[in-house]
Amino acid sequence: MQSSPAILLLEDGRVFRGRSLGASGETTGEVCFNTGMTGYQEILTDPSYHKQIVTMTAPHIGNYGVNPEDVESQRIQVAGFVIREETVIPSNQRATMSLGDYLRDQEIIGIQGIDTRALVRHIRDEGAMNGIISTQDFDTDSLQKKLGRAPGMQGLDLCLDVTCSAPHEWEYQEHIDENNRPFQARWKIATIDYGIKTNILRLLHERDCDVKVFPAGVSAEDILAEEPDGIFLSNGPGDPAAVTYAIETVKQLLGKKPIFGICLGHQLLAHAVGATTFKLKFGHRGINHPVKNLRTGKVEITSQNHGFAVDSDQMPENVEITHLNLNDYTVEGLACKDIPAFSVQYHPEASPGPHDSRYLFDNFVDLIT
Repeated sequence: MQSSPAILLLEDGRVFRGRSLGASGETTGEVCFNTGMTGYQEILTDPSYHKQIVTMTAPHIGNYGVNPEDVESQRIQVAGFVIREETVIPSNQRATMSLGDYLRDQEIIGIQGIDTRALVRHIRDEGAMNGIISTQDFDTDSLQKKLGRAPGMQGLDLCLDVTCSAPHEWEYQEHIDENNRPFQARWKIATIDYGIKTNILRLLHERDCDVKVFPAGVSAEDILAEEPDGIFLSNGPGDPAAVTYAIETVKQLLGKKPIFGICLGHQLLAHAVGATTFKLKFGHRGINHPVKNLRTGKVEITSQNHGFAVDSDQMPENVEITHLNLNDYTVEGLACKDIPAFSVQYHPEASPGPHDSRYLFDNFVDLIT
């Protein structure tokens, strides 16, 4: 299929001209980048990327196509997609369609054929900022006016856009784990969905957890009425400080049941215990970020996707920093000293990414037993 012209305009006026990828039209969002060479389908469907235009740093994207099994949610979540070059004909026996067809099918607007190296360096130097992709309006003054109406990520609560609509039991399709072992429900987990990824639910299920998923606005009373053995706080998009209703719910749950949080769930737990968060210059997004476990001294290679971080200078005395990012020394994990609650900023379910940190799901099960 012949691509039409496309343009990407950044908030500070930087312009990139290329060819359309996916659907035609216009889209706005915060422009960020992911350094992973693989996993583009999981990235596209990760709810934590809601309202963001994701740039892939690898030069060829789409090599192995897409398939229904590797999605992390029911639809593509990104606001837009930026790549150097699309692989039009995928090569993989599991593929059911190409990347471009997938984007067109779900009406996601993207751009290809630009110098993604220059774009990433610009974001690293100037910081993440809003951008607009258009395949129909190429007047930069006109696009700048449209971009000026787009809200920034700071102060934005996006959880209600991506959460489930009602509580529901999560059922793994085949009820068989990766070791071909039939599922045996032993523990009851209440999961609060701020934008949860499917692989998190799958890994809880594989550890004999019967998982019930609740919307982001659920009350502590409704959670505790289920009498769960443990409570999981999921990943999700937006500014954690803006999700005040969730912070209040977590406060009310502290000490009542064991709690495990990932990514946004980690940040919400931090706010609930009295810490604060701040916006990173360009965030951590990729599948090779080194994190040191301060308890064991071991270094884990981790999958990450976050634009905010917990402030180490505002950590309460009853909270221990358990993991540290070795690139910029930001907080990657914490644990309460006096109650059963812990969290990590990165993604131990690593979809995509390495499996170094999956022991944290075992730690959660150990905590509730």
